[in-house]
Amino acid sequence: MSQLSPVLKQATSVVATRGEGVHLFDAEGRRYLDFTAGVGVTSTGHCHPRVVEAVREQAGRLIHGQYTTVLHDPLLQLTERLGEVLPPGLDSLFFATAGTEAVEAALRLARHATGRQNVIVFEGSFHGRTMGAAALTTAGTRFRAGIGPVMPGVAVAPYPSAFRLGLDEAEAVDHALRGLDRVLATVSAPADTAAMFIEPVLGEGGYVPAPAGFLAALRERADRHGILLVVDEIQTGCGRTGRFWAHQHHGTVVPDVLITAKGLASGFPLSAIAAPTELMRRAWPGSQGGTYGGNPVACAAALATLDVIRDERLVENAAGQGARLLDGVRTVATGVPALADVRGLGLMVGNEFRHPDGSPDPDTARYAQQAAAESGLLLLTCGIDLNVVRMVPALVVSAEQIDEALALWSKAVDLATARTNPQ
Repeated sequence: MSQLSPVLKQATSVVATRGEGVHLFDAEGRRYLDFTAGVGVTSTGHCHPRVVEAVREQAGRLIHGQYTTVLHDPLLQLTERLGEVLPPGLDSLFFATAGTEAVEAALRLARHATGRQNVIVFEGSFHGRTMGAAALTTAGTRFRAGIGPVMPGVAVAPYPSAFRLGLDEAEAVDHALRGLDRVLATVSAPADTAAMFIEPVLGEGGYVPAPAGFLAALRERADRHGILLVVDEIQTGCGRTGRFWAHQHHGTVVPDVLITAKGLASGFPLSAIAAPTELMRRAWPGSQGGTYGGNPVACAAALATLDVIRDERLVENAAGQGARLLDGVRTVATGVPALADVRGLGLMVGNEFRHPDGSPDPDTARYAQQAAAESGLLLLTCGIDLNVVRMVPALVVSAEQIDEALALWSKAVDLATARTNPQ
């Protein structure tokens, strides 16, 4: 009898049989508030009727059209539609399936376009599990341990994590930029550096938004040294943070390459990189392709997703409900020393647990996450030390559902902290 790999560790014991909006249901009909959204994937909620209908219609016409063999309407329409939401000048698209595959494509493009080898990433980064993407990932050794040597040419610069550094945000930015300049002076010479890859909000690294001014400073250094700025919006894109792209919180900063996936197609495997046509032309022949990239059904799902995000004003909803969620979890954390920091941007909120001595407390984080699941609220942990509980509901979440989740979270925190601090 075959079974799933024992290395796959489930965050909960729930066996889902159906989903609707922000809810999942098991075989017994028990309802769960899903504040994982499949790790930020189900942007329009589970089984949004317009997405379901688009998928049904497309599956009856064309399921697979390998896009270096034949073109198809959903691919062409999606390429045009993304032009309406992409930053100015990023007018050329390459489609793949997983986020990690898009990262690999961005990495290839950066090296081809610049003729340079090195890449700079930032502490706590997560860019994927395939070999090149894993070499760019520093959110924990678990993502690349035991597979070395990983791809060479990767330098790591500080990320402005104000809480971890014990600094205010302006000081954290100054610290990170000094560290980046040090990397350019001592490890990866500008003339050898193809690109800087940055998440505008650390994902697996602990849900840490980049402070104001940081991306602008990266843009300035990239321009000064002829380095490409690659913004990884795999988890933050498509409205998740209250702007369509999270880097748009940083004013007029425009990346050279943008990477998107996850929420783009409401659960169907689709990813992409966007770049100016002039830059994309510099990729070498044969470096872009793939059997399933730009799949017709996934593209149809993405088109419906973009329609729903626009028509239901989900970017605005993410901003409003995200503020409600962040205020609520901060209230829960009041008077709870173990909840040492609460932070977020839009519907990406992290709750960081620490011991009284300031060291990470993954056990209490895990206990709180499990207690929440038992009460009907599905959450995930993240962070380098797995001591952050993240909340990432679908963009359709309502104020009533936010309040219900907060009540369940408060009880879970009480149970977790009572366990570790018995009276």
